[in-house]
Amino acid sequence: MFLRNDHGSEDAGGTTALSFGRAMVPVAQPGTFDRLRAAAVEIDWVPDLGTRIGSRDWWRGTATCAALCAAAIALAPPITHPVLGEAAAPLIGTDREEARAQMIAPLAWGADTGRHMASNDLVRPLTEAPERPIEQRTATVGHGDSLGDMLQRAGLSERDAQDTVALVATTVPLGDLKPGTQIPMTLGRRPNRNVARPLEALSLRARFDLQLNLKRAGDRLVMDRQAIAIDTTPLRITGAVGSSLYRSARAAGVPIRAVETYIKAIASKVAIGQISSSDSYDIIVERQRAATGETQLGKLLFAGLDHGREKTQLVQWNDGTWYEASGQAERQGQFTMPVSMARVTSSFGMRFHPLLGFTRMHKGIDIGTAWGTSVHAPADGVIAFAGRSGGYGNFLKMAHGGSIVTCYGHLSRFAVRAGQHVARGDVIAYSGNSGMSTGPHLHWEVLRGGVAVNPRGFSFSSLATLSGEQLRAFRSRVSGLLAVKPGA
Repeated sequence: MFLRNDHGSEDAGGTTALSFGRAMVPVAQPGTFDRLRAAAVEIDWVPDLGTRIGSRDWWRGTATCAALCAAAIALAPPITHPVLGEAAAPLIGTDREEARAQMIAPLAWGADTGRHMASNDLVRPLTEAPERPIEQRTATVGHGDSLGDMLQRAGLSERDAQDTVALVATTVPLGDLKPGTQIPMTLGRRPNRNVARPLEALSLRARFDLQLNLKRAGDRLVMDRQAIAIDTTPLRITGAVGSSLYRSARAAGVPIRAVETYIKAIASKVAIGQISSSDSYDIIVERQRAATGETQLGKLLFAGLDHGREKTQLVQWNDGTWYEASGQAERQGQFTMPVSMARVTSSFGMRFHPLLGFTRMHKGIDIGTAWGTSVHAPADGVIAFAGRSGGYGNFLKMAHGGSIVTCYGHLSRFAVRAGQHVARGDVIAYSGNSGMSTGPHLHWEVLRGGVAVNPRGFSFSSLATLSGEQLRAFRSRVSGLLAVKPGA
């Protein structure tokens, strides 16, 4: 017994008898045609002519392309005259009306589908389209635009525009209308197209708490004033600083300007780099809520920051200064140069005196200027002295508070007197060459606590404290603000 799929079974003993039962089939030799056909199949008759340029395959492909083009030209039928086509004759009469009634036309052509909706030759087009009996329009107040001109551009007649302006002006100043205010109006029917439509009704939000409604009564306009109830409870927003104080406050809904003011106020007390992500901010801004649903957010009122064991609470008072909850405020500032186009000719410190001939301390700086140049106050202050003072010549001394005093020497004349209050930028004197001087210039000194300091880049700080009635009013405001609940 054996298996046919056994390997090598033909050579194994006992199975050799199988070889006698097999038929021997002779293999036919391929003919000439078969050999040529096989050789033709192996040839690439259409090679890529963009590669292997100049090779045998490329030349064979070029010959194949030329042969195909020549065969196409040779087998193309001759065209001795153009082929004429026939267009259908246009429909006329009843056929045209029947086809028009059943067609689907664009909206611009009337879209008269259906037999009963189609127009025929008896229909006459209108010379002009009829006007609507009324029109609803909306005008917008622009920057620097007058109310009368804006109404006339919206389609009102000159008389209606003047009457409207006169009525509105009796209630609110026209300059108080905010740019961007929208004014919806209703215009009535006019007798012909050559005149403007009459104003039938107009609505104007003159103020956040006032609505003006104009209506036509006969041949004149009447105005109705509608007061709008306003809730002025401030908005208090608190939250964690997180990765960014600015982004956290903006994401909570604080207006951009309020966030910028808050950061500036807090930076005067706490270094911004020392604020951590675990700190929390406390912001209170002005808010007005109208009974009609609108809300307006105003300026920043309270700036608070809770950073660990310390709390910073700042409230802006009537003078614009940010005071702490205790009623104190530290004012910091930097002096500006007292003369414009300044050129320092002698710096602060030890120097060789050009007239005395020896080295001594120069308590200020010398600024080279032309004779008679205006000298401006570098900060707010009070004139403490204005007169003659030895080698300084015409000398002026000004107190700025906090033991800060500035002095000006070699002046030609004064523009202020002793005891006078001056503000930053006011003209206080004119430069000159008085006293012990080698030429026209200004000598400028800064004293802090009676000790001369370098005026260049000098920064100062002073402590302001509220007292009396102002302090009581300030504390009342602080307690009122802190009583506001966050998000209420």
